[in-house]
Amino acid sequence: MRYAGMARRLRRAAAGAAALVAALSGTSALANDPVQLAQGKKLFTSADPPCALCHTLKDAGTNGQVGPPLDDLKPSAEMVLTALREGVGVMPSYREKLSEAQRLALARYVSKVTGGGN
Repeated sequence: MRYAGMARRLRRAAAGAAALVAALSGTSALANDPVQLAQGKKLFTSADPPCALCHTLKDAGTNGQVGPPLDDLKPSAEMVLTALREGVGVMPSYREKLSEAQRLALARYVSKVTGGGN
């Protein structure tokens, strides 16, 4: 009986990992999930520090002057996730500030509104 419970937990963990991989590859319904996109937009303007402080993004109504204009860059969700996890240039890492789900929502939002996922 104890092994059956462990097997169920392992199957759930594997399913969760598969969903994350699918979301990152753009083949998941999460790519257009309005709740996730709204969360990403909110994080763009409210993370610490907010992305909007440095980046211009038309959909968010921001005019940052430090980082590249995201509407021009058109980053893929994978590019945004890498930048959020590792930091780029003067941009700090958000690994300790945002959960993986929050980073994914933010990456999906930026990619979707800039056309980077196409």
